Amino acid sequence: MANMKYSRQRAAIKEYLGRTLEHPTADTVYMHIRKEFPNISLGTVYRNLNLLADTGEAIKISTPDGGDRFDGRVDPHYHVVCRSCGKVYDLILDENHIHSINEFANQHFDGTIDSHMTLFYGICGSCQKQLNHSLEDEENDTENND
Repeated sequence: MANMKYSRQRAAIKEYLGRTLEHPTADTVYMHIRKEFPNISLGTVYRNLNLLADTGEAIKISTPDGGDRFDGRVDPHYHVVCRSCGKVYDLILDENHIHSINEFANQHFDGTIDSHMTLFYGICGSCQKQLNHSLEDEENDTENND
């Protein structure tokens, strides 16, 4: 691939991705980058995010709600999507686990697998606490009404 021309806007987008743990959507990146580049368009942000993902400088995470999320952390790791709030979290596992999954998959594939992307789904701790409090409140209401 040919060297791409330096862009201050792309550098700012990459820097933002590198310092956030939020796995932002393009819209979120746009809102933050506009503070530094007021005239930047949403289309420019989308193009640069996709370019960063295509060149391996960011990870594009396609979520079930249809909104792509972006991650500036490009070392091998997994993600968890909370089914309640929709947030995306890093799931850090030993790198040996990641490689062993590739090896296992290679045993069942006529070709060569060198990487994979896995998305886990569950309920985050914050949503789990809210759910537990709601259940406790319902139980208390039921007991008080009896």
